[in-house]
Amino acid sequence: MKNSFLLVSICSLTVLLTAQQTLSQEKIPILIRCDDLGMSHAVNTAAEEMLQKGFPVSTSVMFACPWYPEAVEILKKYPNASVGIHLTLNAEWKNYRWGPVSGASKVPTLVDSLGYFFPSRAKLFGNNPSLREIEIELRAQVERAVHSGLRIDYMDYHMGAAVQTLETRAIVERLAAEYRLAISRYFDEVDVEGGYSAPVANKLDTLLAKVKELIPGGTKLFVFHIGHDTPELSSLEDLNVFGPKDMSKHRQSELNALISPEFQHAIYDKKYRLINYRTLIEERGLDTMKRPDLK
Repeated sequence: MKNSFLLVSICSLTVLLTAQQTLSQEKIPILIRCDDLGMSHAVNTAAEEMLQKGFPVSTSVMFACPWYPEAVEILKKYPNASVGIHLTLNAEWKNYRWGPVSGASKVPTLVDSLGYFFPSRAKLFGNNPSLREIEIELRAQVERAVHSGLRIDYMDYHMGAAVQTLETRAIVERLAAEYRLAISRYFDEVDVEGGYSAPVANKLDTLLAKVKELIPGGTKLFVFHIGHDTPELSSLEDLNVFGPKDMSKHRQSELNALISPEFQHAIYDKKYRLINYRTLIEERGLDTMKRPDLK
């Protein structure tokens, strides 16, 4: 009897130690997401420079913007990219504006007097936008994306406008279900803050520190806004007061940090596993998505 009890105890302890060892050896998943492709030529060329490094990455395209066809052609060359739709209801740059894919006449509550999207969420929702028109426009962007020739895996949202309210979030969720697309932050992603807001001179040090601090639990989501500091991009002025000054320098610095040997070495550490949204879809399935807790 004592021997049997001892054997059961030893087996239980072995199972526990094995489970703890497995947990300690589990790699922390890192998901890098680059937004705003299609916004400008300088953003597209920066994305291509990053894609040439070959690591798995998620890239979302603003299909309402003039440079989206170039982004499409670039992305077709890089199978390491999981492509998303950057749902867009705002156009925030002075002297460089864009409007709805569906046409201003079909969605009049979403546009200003010139037929462009409003520069901020506050101005958009201050115009009492029609939910029906929001769905018309977001559907038009999804349709343009899925017929672009790219494999589309997921959706996210420019400036958060498409998920501003529970009603607009429900529209995004319906479209995702209809077109069988993932939604960013609907798996177990944990946002790693600090990239875009870090000073230009400190981007790399900030990112390296963030990677070093990562602990197990959820997929670590790094969101980047990259670009080349060209006259095209440096001429853009954000109409929102909260937008960073010298935006093009911030984007160039983010690109430099992302593709730097130091950051690449850090994320390829044996403790981590680089994934993209296609990986999450294949490993977990779309049916495992869950609306994140809203604060």
